[in-house]
Amino acid sequence: MIWMSCHGWRDWLEEVSWRNSIMPARSTRQKARARILAAFSAQLDRMIPEDERVPLKGATFADFEDQVEQLAQAALPTALEERAALEANAEVETAGRCPHCGSERVYLEKQVTQPGVLSPHGAVVLHKQHARCRSCGGSFSPSSS
Repeated sequence: MIWMSCHGWRDWLEEVSWRNSIMPARSTRQKARARILAAFSAQLDRMIPEDERVPLKGATFADFEDQVEQLAQAALPTALEERAALEANAEVETAGRCPHCGSERVYLEKQVTQPGVLSPHGAVVLHKQHARCRSCGGSFSPSSS
């Protein structure tokens, strides 16, 4: 209450509006960890099968490096996708302000894309919302700002 008397109702409403515009992350930590562990485990089973009767592949250190690289290429993009989905701005309810002109006259478009991004660890698929500004006509992604 002291904060409101010092800053006024308008500032308080803007703060509440901003906080309410951020939705929970697109995933949960438990789901993210399960998906990452599943990707890692599947590749690990290919590299070092649990069954002692199945022979290990490769004979040189270079072969082992290739196997570990395959494991990394399978698991690390999944880890990046899941980490991005855990961010508070991974999905928003309102577009916020236009980054081009600063206007609040913006809206979320229904279109959601899943662009592929090439990271140092491989291809990553992200969830991207789109917004448009009524003032300047600019378009932007509020979830990637």
